[in-house]
Amino acid sequence: MSDSPPILSLLETRVLGTLVEKQRTVPDTYPLSLNTLAAGCNQKTSRHPVLEAGEPEILLALENLKELGLVSEVSGSRVVRFAHNFEKVLGVPTQASALLTVLILRGPQTAGELRLNCERLHKFADISAVEAFLEELAARSAGALAIELPRLPGARENRWAHLLSGQPAIESGSGGRGAASSAQEIDELRSRVAVLEAEAQAAGLADGAAAHLRRLVAVAREASGHGGRPFH
Repeated sequence: MSDSPPILSLLETRVLGTLVEKQRTVPDTYPLSLNTLAAGCNQKTSRHPVLEAGEPEILLALENLKELGLVSEVSGSRVVRFAHNFEKVLGVPTQASALLTVLILRGPQTAGELRLNCERLHKFADISAVEAFLEELAARSAGALAIELPRLPGARENRWAHLLSGQPAIESGSGGRGAASSAQEIDELRSRVAVLEAEAQAAGLADGAAAHLRRLVAVAREASGHGGRPFH
């Protein structure tokens, strides 16, 4: 295990995270060929941000990761395949590597979001278990691998981020907000609308009233200058 965590580029973390993810979710294809690895790095779902990396770029990232011992080539096949040494090199258990992988692939998230998004990599008993491993990652004597971010205005929970690419940019609570902040607020609004619709239906209100609620929140969102996906 290295004395301090490496500082990796976005593509290097994406390659590493994809290898860990595919090992656990589709073990029959692991170790991964370059073609399969590229498809996983560039997939449109469960990724933030979405990338369009070419194979030459991915090969360069693999070379850098191999130098750090985080990735190795696997022989014995007509096609070159790649495997990760994530837990071994960083000295973390599988539970912690699952959390780091989801943070790498999806960006900052709350403990509740991490528990949900880690389901296919590791099933945590409850949110407190997630928080315990996050706190261990943040307090490592060999160098922190995760950090708790300041709570965004209007948010109910703090989000966490990985530190394999260094300190993350802290989103400002005043002035212009980042796209990630806007997306989170829109998701929270969408969740609140769903709750209101359920309450309206339980109270025997007409479908038109529920639809009116959606329109009101959509108008409020536009008035605040937020883009994003439409409500369904």
